[in-house]
Order: sequence, then structure tokens, then C-alpha cells
Amino acid sequence: MSIIEVKDLKYRYPDTTKLALDGISFSVEQGEFIGLIGRNTAGKSTLCYALSGLVPHFFKGAYGGSVEVAGLDVRTTDVSEVTAAAGLVFENPFSQITGSRFTVYEEIAFGLENMGLPRDEMIKRIEEALDLLDIRKVKDKNPFDLSGGQMQRVAIAGVVAMKPKVLILDEPTSQLDPQGSEEVFKVVENLTKQGITIIMAEQKMEKIAQYADRVLLLDDAKLIAYDTPEVVFSREDLAALGVQPPAVTAIARHLGKRKANGQFPVELEGLKMLLAEEGAAHE
Repeated sequence: MSIIEVKDLKYRYPDTTKLALDGISFSVEQGEFIGLIGRNTAGKSTLCYALSGLVPHFFKGAYGGSVEVAGLDVRTTDVSEVTAAAGLVFENPFSQITGSRFTVYEEIAFGLENMGLPRDEMIKRIEEALDLLDIRKVKDKNPFDLSGGQMQRVAIAGVVAMKPKVLILDEPTSQLDPQGSEEVFKVVENLTKQGITIIMAEQKMEKIAQYADRVLLLDDAKLIAYDTPEVVFSREDLAALGVQPPAVTAIARHLGKRKANGQFPVELEGLKMLLAEEGAAHE
């Protein structure tokens, strides 16, 4: 069952003449992890805003087509109701953390308080979020005294605690070191196992190849491809589209090692298997 349905979505920011999204159509099944890739001007952030209701409610502008998320028509539904169903995590945690609370614990509680949840339920969700994002050790610290990576985890925790059906992440690992990035991807993978649908705009192609069920490739406001990581990263035109494929895929292409389906592998194990099969054939 599709939890997201986007049909012929077109959008132009106020006081501009060029479309930021041009005829976008796709659907997402519940529990899927969708990687959103493309060059910096492709329209990834705008699509994230459209899925969370900030487009068109906050940014205004010219809007056409339709977006339905968790059964809600984004255009006609109040933005607060949309964001409750589709939580958005911004690239920069300074855009997410309210600054109105003095501790990490209170910051996570902020959104839950606005939802009017009973105290026992709030505490339960906060405790779960602290453990899930591995930030329990900083729960009594001021969010703005943390490292960038820790701040981003606090921002994600605040959204996750509200238990949205869809979690939209706009390049959430851009300010994290490799270990922090891996932790975020592991968290997101665990969330999909709990039935939460993930849309993640990301530049780390190795991670997208490893974790995403499908990859949505944008360029110049248009949807170029929407398929499995192997199919998308095996495209011949990635360089022209400003996308660097995973290192394993680049090596496989250089060596001419394709799978039986004609696609290049996207993970190391897949390449190892191809090389092992070739070695066995020559024995």
C-alpha cells in the first residue's frame, strides 16, 4: 500500500521564473527507505519540503499537481497535521533545535508537549529516543553546547519521538564524521523495520547503495530515475548528472564486471562474488 503518492508535482518559488520541481510523479510503499540523490541544484530539498507540507504552505509560490502523504492531501491539509504525519529533519540542526529549552531532554520533550501527550507517554518516548540516537549521556546538557554531530542526533530524536509515519531527512549526515554517519544510517534502518517510511536526501552514495530500497534521482527539477540502487548507479550518464557512483560500482565498471542482470554491483560483497565466480571459471 502506497503511503506517498506524488502526481505531476510542479512548484516555483515566489519571485522566480524557473520551476524548482517540474512534473514529478512517484509513489512510495509503507516501510520503504528511499534515497534521494542529485546535484545541489537538482531540487532535493524542495521535494523534501513538498512532502512535509512546507511547500506550498510556508514557502508559498506557484504549485501544481498533487502530493498525498499518509492519506493527507498536502495542499488542502493544515501544515501542522501534515508535519505530524511526515516529520522533517533539516540539514542544519540549528534550523531544527528550538533554543527555548535548556537541556537535550527538554528539547526532545518540546514537540511532545505541543502534541498534548500524557506525561507517562512523553517520558516513555523521550527515553526511547535517547537510547535510539545514543545521546543519553548528554541528556542534561544544553543542545548548543554539543558537537555538530550530537546536535543533529538531538534534532532527529525530537522528530522521531513524535512517531511520524514518514520521516524525511534532508542530508542529515552532512555535518557528521564517518562514525556519526554510520550511526544515523543504522538508526534509520531500524526505523524502517518498525514500519516507518524513510525519505533521505544524501550525498554519501555508498550509504545510499547499502541501505536504500530504491533511489530517486533528480536533475534540473525533473525526476530522471526511480529504481533500485543497482539500476540507478549503473546508468551511463551519472557524471553528466553530477552524481558520483559508489566506489565499488566505479571499480566494477572499470573492470567490466556486471551481474547476470546486466547491472554493476553496488556493494563490496557483490563485487567479490563476481570475481570469485570468474576465478572459479578459470580453474
